[in-house]
Amino acid sequence: MIEAFIFDIDGTLIDSNDFHARAWQKAFAEYGKEISFEKIRPQIGKGADTLLPEFLTKEEIDEFGDEIAELRGAIFKKEYLSRVKPFPKVRELFEKIKDGGGRIALASSANEDEVEAYQKIANIEDLVEKSTSADDAEKSKPEPDIFQAVLKLLDNPAPATILVVGDTPYDAEAATKAKLKIVGVLCGNFAEKDLREKGCADIYRDPADLLANYEKLLSEAQKSFSPQ
Repeated sequence: MIEAFIFDIDGTLIDSNDFHARAWQKAFAEYGKEISFEKIRPQIGKGADTLLPEFLTKEEIDEFGDEIAELRGAIFKKEYLSRVKPFPKVRELFEKIKDGGGRIALASSANEDEVEAYQKIANIEDLVEKSTSADDAEKSKPEPDIFQAVLKLLDNPAPATILVVGDTPYDAEAATKAKLKIVGVLCGNFAEKDLREKGCADIYRDPADLLANYEKLLSEAQKSFSPQ
């Protein structure tokens, strides 16, 4: 039986991925790094610790990496947070899970204050049992630390009783490293092929599609569990 769901947030429950890419682009520019949106966007889903090395040298990261990450957060909150909207049927999906006796946790590479804001935006604060953020992990996705942290908060349930939902290849890679089964959603605008290649067992369009196909989702997830 699937006893708990672990959801990523950005691009999975709320439509925020493009805004994060824009915020990173502006933060890099403030430090003389003109990086296109098209190059940054595929890296969204990683935390700063794994995103920055894609664009900066080790010396640059040591010199001003933390400052860029902090500026990105400030830009996002000031210019974009008020524009973030939940995908349709997020609350209804969570209510369906809870009505069936399931537990719900969040595992995000976002900062803790952003995770709190997202729960309010999606109107799911009362339905979430546990949540983790970048502050709870030494390394962010695609490393498994965040999923391992949330499993600990859930008192380490058996992996076969857990289903992860995420929108990026980094979610899939991290979940697979943590020996958890994951299904992907396409609302974060990552390619289905990339999600499957990194470990997603099934693909759905968005939270509304998960809700519409909930019995199928559970049936497929409860089949024999064989982590990669």
